[in-house]
Amino acid sequence: MAEDFDLAVVGGGILGLAHALAGARSGRRVVVIDRDARANGASVRMSGLVSVAGHPTGAAARRARRSREIWGEVCAHAGVRVDHEGLAIVARRPEAASVLAAYAATEPAPGCVFYAPEDAHALFPQFRGDIAGVFWSPDEIRVEAKSALPKIAAWLEDAHGVAFRWETAVSAIGDGALATSQGPVRAKCAVVCPGDDLRSLFGDRLSSLGLTRAKSQMMRVRYDESFELPGAVSTDLSAVRMPALQDAEGADALRARLEAEQPEHLQHGVVLLASQSADGSLVVGASRTLDATPDPFLLQTIDDLILDELAAVFGKRPKHVVSRWSGTYAFSADRPVVVEAPEENVRVVVAASGFGASAAFAVAEETVAELLGACAA
Repeated sequence: MAEDFDLAVVGGGILGLAHALAGARSGRRVVVIDRDARANGASVRMSGLVSVAGHPTGAAARRARRSREIWGEVCAHAGVRVDHEGLAIVARRPEAASVLAAYAATEPAPGCVFYAPEDAHALFPQFRGDIAGVFWSPDEIRVEAKSALPKIAAWLEDAHGVAFRWETAVSAIGDGALATSQGPVRAKCAVVCPGDDLRSLFGDRLSSLGLTRAKSQMMRVRYDESFELPGAVSTDLSAVRMPALQDAEGADALRARLEAEQPEHLQHGVVLLASQSADGSLVVGASRTLDATPDPFLLQTIDDLILDELAAVFGKRPKHVVSRWSGTYAFSADRPVVVEAPEENVRVVVAASGFGASAAFAVAEETVAELLGACAA
């Protein structure tokens, strides 16, 4: 006999859990269905950083701020440790310093500031060598995603009555029901969060949107000496790719210098993002290779490019690479979040960038409010 729910969410990654929370907070009976035994996609393979700075003014910036607010609530209630707060973007070149200083002056978020070299060295002694300054945003948080998502799922189940159906594949949605490998599930509304599976549910709709897939190489490393990062750490390579800075005055000059000095990094989509875990190790990445079917192979060449950038900031490479892995995610050059309505009572939501965790909770609030309104009409 089919179970009855108000909202079914297909996908147990952070975007799916965010929609489950939004549905539960609206007083609805919610079920989350996932084909795996636990979240195993980009949500647990990326850095775990929830970013606030760098999003374009408007909807993207509002979503980032709102999501960060909800992340704070969720972490507190679900027992999720926040490993550190803040983001330091180390300007290795004067061109980067110019762009970042101008951005900080626009007050993209309260508390953002750009520190000139002398102050930067005093405040951030971990950063070695010649630097042109440091941009600091206090609002970012970093969680250990692999352990955070199971805790959030357990909290949703225990505190909000969300039902979970793991190891259950959904093959079709229609007429108020979901056909699954464990039997039918009835739901008035459904949200599909497919991650980078762009060919299964509503694949015909997704194939028309110009989406592709991105592969990213990541590592966990450890230095012999112990030191504490001030927050997440990034560099010029990330600054030039931040949406809010791509068209800023001076961005072209920075991009031109990077193309002259680090062409291989740009070719492989390498940026530096280093975050620290509770045990002192660093999660570092990342690269970006676009391919409809990303291969599973890790290239030492790309790892070396990431480690070279890490060494440029901290003065030397780490002695130990503890583990290496790759993650894949959906990608669109112009739509960081895709929300489609293939049916009146169904929404398909895709985080089509590397900022899924940063927008998830706000996007879910918006989508669930609109969807439940449409279902009730």
